[in-house]
Amino acid sequence: MSLILSWVETANVPNNSFPLNNLPYGVFSTKKDGPRCGVRIGDMILDLKAMESEGHINFDGVFASPYWNDFITLGEEKWTELRQKLIEYLHKDFSKKEEILKLIHKATDATMHLPIKVAEYTDFYSGRNHAQNVGTMFRGPENALPPNWLHMPIGYNGRASSVVVSGTDIRRPQGQLKGPDFDMPKFLPSRRFDFELEMGAIVGKGSNGPVSVDQADDMIFGYVILNDWSARDIQAWEYVPLGPFQAKATATSISPWIVTKDALEPFRCSTPKREYELLPYLKDTKPMLYDIELSTYIQTQKSSELVLSTTNFSEMYYSSAQQIAHHTSSGCPMNVCDLIGSGTISGEEKSQRGSMLELSWGGKEPIKLENNETRTFLEDGDILTLRGQCNGSNYSIGFGTCSGRILPAEK
Repeated sequence: MSLILSWVETANVPNNSFPLNNLPYGVFSTKKDGPRCGVRIGDMILDLKAMESEGHINFDGVFASPYWNDFITLGEEKWTELRQKLIEYLHKDFSKKEEILKLIHKATDATMHLPIKVAEYTDFYSGRNHAQNVGTMFRGPENALPPNWLHMPIGYNGRASSVVVSGTDIRRPQGQLKGPDFDMPKFLPSRRFDFELEMGAIVGKGSNGPVSVDQADDMIFGYVILNDWSARDIQAWEYVPLGPFQAKATATSISPWIVTKDALEPFRCSTPKREYELLPYLKDTKPMLYDIELSTYIQTQKSSELVLSTTNFSEMYYSSAQQIAHHTSSGCPMNVCDLIGSGTISGEEKSQRGSMLELSWGGKEPIKLENNETRTFLEDGDILTLRGQCNGSNYSIGFGTCSGRILPAEK
């Protein structure tokens, strides 16, 4: 597919993340009006609440909501109808652009909010290289992967209440720590606070029982970039026998723009070759991953923004559709606007690792930054930013940034 030209000139600029091919959905506010639904085009945001008030579209008033949940609930036919209408109104050949121009705001003048009210949140552990690296650190290369890992996607149920939009400050968590420094556990601020580079799938259709991989793929509304903030030292003490709990409950940041499956369709790709054939309910039926280039950046109080790592969503061993199919296999219902975290995305090379735990190899190999600074884990004042985009022949599909600044622990 080639670039679709818009009368919004900034949408046609090379390497712009928000061309007419994209049209991601978010929630924004301005000085004059509170949070409502909008769509990003170039460096502008089209106000969908105003579009409906002016009679250009009719979706039963759902865009006045401060979340996209009401629209998503309308179903796939309405999803398609809205996208087609937006392409029509924003296309370079639209003859009445003056009517739409007055309903557009500069993105720099807007404040972004959570795009959905998250129903429930599940995070997976489906990146092969990440699982191999972490397992090697703690169990050695021979026992790096648990026996079940190559047969099913492993996950845990997280906290929907702690999902925040990009730009929200992240308070360093406190918890029980136990390690070489302590004979007994102590309640202290985390000393090994970390990020995890992930993608998040937003469920657009509910289910009341098991679904197939194809049905699961059809249920997905769109994707966001996701940062699963993790306190590694709290996690190390608490995770036996039931897995992550408080170490993962501090916050989960997501990018403000939902990129729809329609926009991502040209970038579909397949999961990697498998050592074992998957059970029938998990088998791949078509390409269900996406070629999304991902990058991680750090900015400290002493240095400018620097690249920490680069990788690609195509590194995942299990797709979001396979994760949802497995999630429902026990009869577990899925809700509209459930959030499904992919798990940490890492490549084979050190420069492609998606967490500080891997980049510093558990703290044993400090990362060199500017001004003689080093990092093993995140420090107070650090700003951690994730970015992602799909690159076509003459256009890109971007997600915006997923960013958070680390604040000191509560006193």
